[in-house]
Amino acid sequence: MKILCYSSFTFSYLNRARVLFKTLRKHHPDWELAALITDRPPEGFRFDSASEPFDRLVWASDLGIPDFDSWLFKHDVVEVCTAVKGPFIHQACSWGFDAVIYMDPDTAALGSLAPLEEWLEHHDILLTPHLVDANDDHAAILDNDLSASRTGIFNLGFVAIRTTGEGARFAKWWNDRLLSYCYDDMPNGLFVDQRWCDHVPALFDRLKIIRDPGYNVASWNLSTRKISVEKDGRITVNGVDLRFWHFTKLGAVGDAMTRRYAGRNFPVYEIWAWYKREVAAATDPAIPDRWWAFGAYDDGTPITKAARVLYRERGDLQTAFANPFASGPGSFQSWLDAEGIR
Repeated sequence: MKILCYSSFTFSYLNRARVLFKTLRKHHPDWELAALITDRPPEGFRFDSASEPFDRLVWASDLGIPDFDSWLFKHDVVEVCTAVKGPFIHQACSWGFDAVIYMDPDTAALGSLAPLEEWLEHHDILLTPHLVDANDDHAAILDNDLSASRTGIFNLGFVAIRTTGEGARFAKWWNDRLLSYCYDDMPNGLFVDQRWCDHVPALFDRLKIIRDPGYNVASWNLSTRKISVEKDGRITVNGVDLRFWHFTKLGAVGDAMTRRYAGRNFPVYEIWAWYKREVAAATDPAIPDRWWAFGAYDDGTPITKAARVLYRERGDLQTAFANPFASGPGSFQSWLDAEGIR
């Protein structure tokens, strides 16, 4: 099976993406690896894609999204790096691959993902739920079960499809939804791409929900997953092989949630320590922390979330300001200043 595996990120997450691609290359040297980047390199950083651990580089600006500057401005960094996943996977269905897999940049393959290929022989869509075992503890229900109810049953840090049949039909549907409705707006039923995929079991056939606990291990399911290191060095989860880990919220928040649910499950801390070392080794000091080229107007003034939401909600502003990133007279930024809006 010819497989393309991609991840979507900005340069501030290049270090994590490097770790992901390095681990994928170790276990699956035959897969083609693609980086989807919605960003521009920061000044002083020399980006040589030929020296990176992926095979293909795709800039989001080359996906053919209509009115790209206007469309991009409507999203914050998380929203847009999620939204571009749809057009990429839809277009990749025509690139000659049998299957396309998406993995978040802060995931890492810690074992073979060969079972995915086997499942894709019989299924067109693969999804991983946040939870595959119910929690009984009140705090865990509040943190994990109810969180999944708000943000989506499936974690879209992973999705895999066949490029034909129901997989291709899903890719087109996902493309359409993410181009128009990929926002962090939980009061209106949206959490970027995840709430949309709650509909997938009802809308599509040939779906496999992966209930193997070795996939997509993360802080939100550690309360029901026991990590062990076997005598032969294999890492297992509830007695089955660990496949990939989702190292979400690297830093204080991730550490706190991990401590809360790992408890005395000490291999969890060893895995996190390994990941932190890998990310540190992959970090280029020339990339400023939290860098994103599209986080500011052309004059360097940061763009507020309120300005983005206002722009996306008003068609008249989109018509009047085709390039909302511009600064100076006649720009959206100057209009906001005149209106006293920040």
